[in-house]
Amino acid sequence: MSSLCTVLIVSKEGKSAIKNQMLVAAPLMVAFENCSFEQFPEYILDPNIHAVIFVGHLLNKAHIKDLVPIVAGDWRLELNAYWWHKPDKINPVPERIADCPLEIFSPKALLDRVCQDLVERASTPFFSALREYVQTQPDSWHTPGHSNGNSLRYSAWGTDFYHFVGQSMWQADLSVSVQSLDSLLHPEGVIAKAQDLAADAFGAKRTYFATNGSSTANKVILQSVLTPGDILLLDRNCHKSVHHGVILSGAEPIYLNSSVNEELGIFASVPKETILEAIEAHPTAKALILTNPTYDGLIYDLKPIIEAAHKQGIKVIIDEAWYGFARFHPIFRPTALELGADYVTQSTHKTLSAFSQASMVHVNDPDHDPHILRETFNMHASTSPQYSIIASLDVARQQMSMEGYSLLEKVLSIVDTLHQKINETKLFRVLSLEELLPASLKHDNIRLDPTKVTIDVRATNHSGEEIQQILFDEFDIQVEKSTFATITVLVTIGATANKMMRLIHALTTLSETLPKRKRKPKKASIKIPKFTSLAGLPRDAFYYSGTAIPVVKAGKLNKKLIGRVSCDQIVPYPPGIPVLVPAQVIDEAVLDYLAKLIISDTNFEIHGLVKVDGEYALRVLTDSETLEW
Repeated sequence: MSSLCTVLIVSKEGKSAIKNQMLVAAPLMVAFENCSFEQFPEYILDPNIHAVIFVGHLLNKAHIKDLVPIVAGDWRLELNAYWWHKPDKINPVPERIADCPLEIFSPKALLDRVCQDLVERASTPFFSALREYVQTQPDSWHTPGHSNGNSLRYSAWGTDFYHFVGQSMWQADLSVSVQSLDSLLHPEGVIAKAQDLAADAFGAKRTYFATNGSSTANKVILQSVLTPGDILLLDRNCHKSVHHGVILSGAEPIYLNSSVNEELGIFASVPKETILEAIEAHPTAKALILTNPTYDGLIYDLKPIIEAAHKQGIKVIIDEAWYGFARFHPIFRPTALELGADYVTQSTHKTLSAFSQASMVHVNDPDHDPHILRETFNMHASTSPQYSIIASLDVARQQMSMEGYSLLEKVLSIVDTLHQKINETKLFRVLSLEELLPASLKHDNIRLDPTKVTIDVRATNHSGEEIQQILFDEFDIQVEKSTFATITVLVTIGATANKMMRLIHALTTLSETLPKRKRKPKKASIKIPKFTSLAGLPRDAFYYSGTAIPVVKAGKLNKKLIGRVSCDQIVPYPPGIPVLVPAQVIDEAVLDYLAKLIISDTNFEIHGLVKVDGEYALRVLTDSETLEW
């Protein structure tokens, strides 16, 4: 199937030596269309535009002066741009526009170059190779054991699963025995090519595909950047994989407390002042890691943070799990990579068209050692990766490169409609950035990712958890998350007008029909205890055998734990923030918090506790186990 790409040819009056025409560049059809410089700012907003040729010798100084801030600023970075010119009209933005001198590029040569670049951008090296291999239908005498699904296809017990998953999925589930499909652990062929295209698309010097999610990607980066004893500055509210990375790397963590909007039950960013003070106080730190944006869409003002860190020689790692789409629309930029981050992880599967566990690691660190990262990556990656996940990463990149702007325009339109219609209901309201921000962030130049729509449900006198369940039970709608005061919906490129209308209908209906309640739902306590102190490196504490001591004894907190040192990371969900990390000293406030959660009849999960004889216990160092710095 051919796809149509449109290329603008921009000159003073919309007339150039290149005529309006259509060319075949299989599998693409490429339309070339002249436009005047006056028309250009409007035309470039058309999501069907894929490339631009600036006829430099037909633009005057005023045009070039006006062009520079457009291209250097909120420009569509996925567009291919070319400066076709005579010697006296030098390329004004060479970092964004490819230089094509007239004496080298005839009209035909220029059009060939543009077509070749578009074909390359639209290519899917790994997916195409996988599909071609599957279509040959070779006999399989290698792993995996289901052998293209044949073991289940005519089975009396598994044929329903075979048909549920689909024939192509089984046939594409291959192994490293198929050498033409390259190796994720040592890519030199189609996987390497797919990763190079991803690096170019996302603005990285190097990109690695990961099939174990960003949980593995975060650990790989930390293990490759840090050595035992190195200082790491980290948001206490980081994903738990970051805390696992601290253990694996043997780093010394300096925890930064995030801010909290207690009225809404939302954990927010670390205040900028806290981060800058930590950088100043720990100039020998090896790295800083932050989550940006937060789960609720709060986006740091990263530029001053990255500049301050780099001034001290500190590497900056950004967990951009929820923001993989940002580079493809000016509304969401700048990305962490554009602002100078050294390493960025993206959970491609969270917001783009990729299978679960599909993730990317982007690297811009000038001191990056690809050998060390590759060896670390291979410690965590399976030698039998799921090829469909790799293919989905390849296709997700292609889709965003070719139609990301268009898809995100649709997303923003849906977001605008949701805001308008939800705010017209009697009981539900979309919260603004100002309402989401805790007081400590009011002057931090925080932005809001509009694709995370947080809805205030307090006027219903139902909790967010209750509204979430009602939406599922009565309307077959599953939202992203909830707190006692809110529900959050994630508007991705997979959102449709029909889904939007069903959500609006559900909230409008509930606004009219929810039973009247006088009582307000009890506000959940999300005040986690302050961080105490570390007795040594988390890695050392984790690898001790320890001893398990019950948290609650005779219905009360067990004071024998006060002053003991935790061996494990203890994480209550919600909110998902570690109350204890390995090597942390336990005080009465921490113990009281955990005891109340255990005793109370709530829906909290607590990860990291040991169950001994039916009782929840903490694994702590024994009297003979000691830690040293």
